[in-house]
Amino acid sequence: MKKFIVLIFVFWGCFVFAQSEDSTEERLKNLEQQVADYRHRFDVLEKMIDDVLWFKRLEDIAIVDKVFIYGPPSANVKDPDAVGAENPVRFWSYVFIPKSIDVSKKYPLIVFPHGGVHSNFNTYYTHIIRELMAQEYIVVAPEFRGSTGYGKKFFELIDYGGREIGDTDASRKYMIENYSFVDDNRVGLFGWSHGGLISLMCLYEYPKNYKVGFAGVPVSDLIMRIEYRGEEYQEYFSADYHIGQTIQENPEEYMRRSPAFNTGKLKTPVLIHTNTNDDDVYAIEVIRLIDALKTEGKDFEYDIYENLPGGHGFDRIDTKLAREIRFKTYKFIEEYLNPPVKFRNVGELEKAAYPGLK
Repeated sequence: MKKFIVLIFVFWGCFVFAQSEDSTEERLKNLEQQVADYRHRFDVLEKMIDDVLWFKRLEDIAIVDKVFIYGPPSANVKDPDAVGAENPVRFWSYVFIPKSIDVSKKYPLIVFPHGGVHSNFNTYYTHIIRELMAQEYIVVAPEFRGSTGYGKKFFELIDYGGREIGDTDASRKYMIENYSFVDDNRVGLFGWSHGGLISLMCLYEYPKNYKVGFAGVPVSDLIMRIEYRGEEYQEYFSADYHIGQTIQENPEEYMRRSPAFNTGKLKTPVLIHTNTNDDDVYAIEVIRLIDALKTEGKDFEYDIYENLPGGHGFDRIDTKLAREIRFKTYKFIEEYLNPPVKFRNVGELEKAAYPGLK
């Protein structure tokens, strides 16, 4: 009898221990999920702080606004019959207007999509916006679906190389419909990295809407890019809320989202930059795009820079060399958009963007 009682206690102890172990594991999983979700709350806070900086750092030269607009419906609807399933995705866009303009006249528009798989239009671009304001461009910068700083739900609406292209063009349309001083015949695209991909894809999909584009270090071939970035990078795209399949499962879908596989669609002048020591978007990927455009016989311009300091951000940083490259980029854009104010030299660019420089 005693042995029987001892056995019961042993089995009961094992059962309690197993349950306790399962409970601990479950609690750890829940805790990990909570920490991951807090990331989005921190992103919201960071975005709110950065918005204040936008207003502060441009208050001398620009009217800064942030408008809530809409693009196409979600690309990944689980239940298409649900109420509101086909509603358009709503998103924010920054609007930058030079204080120097005469609103009775017409001005060119720059549509400026940001980079990053998940990122946002932050004050990293302050001096570039100041340069554009000095030339009297109107600028709209869409925080397209998947941008950070707007919560988990918006983060998971990401559609890289897909309907974010529609969001970007929707910001162009909004500006034309709501600002009488925007010239719908002088609209250009300006973007780096993922923003460079969006610029190219907008030119492909909406050739009649844009006069010119600039694509700096653009993501060009998602298949090649994921191969050299590895499994963790693939997870951004194969997530259930995104493409939901790997390259091996659906290579055609990744090709559809890659500028290098769609070069036959290009009808608009574009300038492309790459840097051979870029450790983010490798030059070989951009050269793949350039070669494809050449094979298609497209009329475009490009520069392959050799090992310039700054790597992926070589022409966005605040060095003299980067400013000189941006000056050349603006001269290319102005041929098609004819801004009211044209930089005659790098010194004028520096005076406009860096008031502290002598």
